[in-house]
Amino acid sequence: MTALRLATWNLLHGVSTTDGTVSEAALRSAVTALDADVLGLQEVDSEQPRSHGLREAAVAADALGAVDWRWLPTLVGTPGRHRTWRPTVLGEVVQGSPAYGIALLSRLPVLRWAELRLAAAPFGAPLVVPGDPRPRVVVVPDEPRAALAAVVETADGPVSVVTAHLSFVPGFNVRQLRQVVRWARAELPAPRVLLGDLNLPGGLPGRVSGWQQVGRVPTYPSARPRLAFDAVLGDGLSGWSASEPRAVPLPVSDHAALVLELSSASSSARPGSGSGRSTTPLAT
Repeated sequence: MTALRLATWNLLHGVSTTDGTVSEAALRSAVTALDADVLGLQEVDSEQPRSHGLREAAVAADALGAVDWRWLPTLVGTPGRHRTWRPTVLGEVVQGSPAYGIALLSRLPVLRWAELRLAAAPFGAPLVVPGDPRPRVVVVPDEPRAALAAVVETADGPVSVVTAHLSFVPGFNVRQLRQVVRWARAELPAPRVLLGDLNLPGGLPGRVSGWQQVGRVPTYPSARPRLAFDAVLGDGLSGWSASEPRAVPLPVSDHAALVLELSSASSSARPGSGSGRSTTPLAT
């Protein structure tokens, strides 16, 4: 009897939506409010001056009460308009240097971890960035990307959960998504769930991946969400159902978190987790 609350959140390295500052207390409060069993995080800083040297994955894991977690740095340095960073390599341990990447936190025991590195697009793309007095459009180089997976232990057996942050370069993100789902099917046991900032709007992730789009709701920008860049996809989920996904605005980040509950056929909704919400049976 398993009921899993899953969440994905691009935390924009912990930046406040009100004053643009980074606060450990605000990050802890936001993560605690999500109350997720498994939480995927993107745009996670470690030892960056802009985030006061916080190891944000460790702060989030402590706030969540995670029993196991991983942070996967994708670059050393600070991402931005100018390429002053370098990609990390498989197995590299980064300590004592500013770094940036993704993280996966679990309140359930993890049976196995796996990771996939994804190369950056060879060119950038125009993005809207903050400016004074108004936002402006600049060409930003792409960054190396990655997918991070945990096979978590549940009462109904192992469930594979993958988080990823894909390229913002159109077309290149589609290629990366297909790489991730091929890798997940080859390396991880079913059922499988992919959650993250896929940088693909609406129902496109489900159409191009061949996986069922479990969570689809606008999450960006967090104040008045209009775009569904964040998504949850499922594979081999016969016998499971999903609650209606929710966008959860938080006082940190320009993305709202995407939260839903995944339930096995034999389980009931967790108290206080959205009981009474409609659920949708999932396909194979």
